Amino acid sequence: MPELPEVEALKDFLTDNLVGHEIVRVLPVAISVLKTYDPPLAAVEGHEVAAVHRYGKFLDCETDGGPHFVTHLARAGWLHWKDRLPDGPPRPGKGPLALRVALETGAGFDLTEAGTQKRLAVYVVRDPQEVPGVARLGPDPLADDFDEARFTALLEGERRQLKGALRDQSLIAGVGNAYSDEILHAAKMSPFKLAASLTPEEIRRLYEALRTTLTEAVERSRGLAAGRLKAEKKSGLRVHGRTGEPCPVCGDTIREVSFSDSSLQYCPTCQTGGKPLADRRMSRLLK
Repeated sequence: MPELPEVEALKDFLTDNLVGHEIVRVLPVAISVLKTYDPPLAAVEGHEVAAVHRYGKFLDCETDGGPHFVTHLARAGWLHWKDRLPDGPPRPGKGPLALRVALETGAGFDLTEAGTQKRLAVYVVRDPQEVPGVARLGPDPLADDFDEARFTALLEGERRQLKGALRDQSLIAGVGNAYSDEILHAAKMSPFKLAASLTPEEIRRLYEALRTTLTEAVERSRGLAAGRLKAEKKSGLRVHGRTGEPCPVCGDTIREVSFSDSSLQYCPTCQTGGKPLADRRMSRLLK
């Protein structure tokens, strides 16, 4: 799933390639991708892109004098830029293509989604706050005003485990499964430690890990073409998706806890005092 760093890089890429250009056609291939009907999808046609914004994991293409084209790539969606789009309209079928946006230059992009769970979402709205997922977002962790005091206030009375709290978009915007693993590894904390149990020193350590991990990921992605962002994300991860590999910090074997539709990775030595966490599907988690 694209998370804050990748979506931020896509925002920068689209700013360079979309702003000032006219959207001449928007061609839906999978109707399931459309989440709004008023204004209609065609309302963005004939308008120039004035700016591109990021809200958490949402991308917003603001048109000049027209509506906003907002998309969420979900777990398996992606944006593919093409300097020259294929001639002729795309044909509906069983492939991953969900929607195509064409510019007056002949360039444009495709939105695709792999797999059977169709969660890729496109909204055409007058204001991004009309998108429910945008309206409920918590603060952006890379915003200038997101300081340690604000982070501390968010965690006050938070009874959930850290893994779940970090992934909650209404608490903090933009962090998903992969970067929550990376943040907790950098902070040397168990994913199942209760947020409310953190000491001031632990909150400080987690805050610094949050900001540093995301900032470094954004810097690694900055300036890359859209097609290279997935590979860059994977190469920069230290524990997520690396079950069975040695921890780059201590050399212990990275372990995994599986859930019904996802998994997390962690280092026992760095994060859980050497204790492996039990698989949640089989038994209660070890604290």
